[in-house]
Amino acid sequence: MFRIGTDIVEVKRIEKSAQRESFLRRVYSQAESALFSDKVNGYESMAGNWAAKEAFAKSLGTGVEDFGLSEVEVLRDKLGAPYIRLSGNAKRIADEMGLDFSVSISHTSELAIATVIAFPKEDK
Repeated sequence: MFRIGTDIVEVKRIEKSAQRESFLRRVYSQAESALFSDKVNGYESMAGNWAAKEAFAKSLGTGVEDFGLSEVEVLRDKLGAPYIRLSGNAKRIADEMGLDFSVSISHTSELAIATVIAFPKEDK
């Protein structure tokens, strides 16, 4: 079974929230924070990651339930493509459901949108 989640967020909303250290610690991992600090458009990237985390939760069909947003890391590969790395309860839930994930993110200076597709893990 495939599931899909989509989220859109205003960049200014994330920029305002990011002024609070508690928000940054609750939502983003250290690896994500390092990613943002290397970017000229850091708030747009933060908003894209926020949207991806929310889209991930929607793709589970549960919303943000029983896991922290910082357990859902949205990182970039060598070519800049986003991917999701899970830890803690988020990983446990995804493993129990037998799901893997694909993510796509886009943004303008005002809005960020992300779509996550959850699909059955392949047996290896």
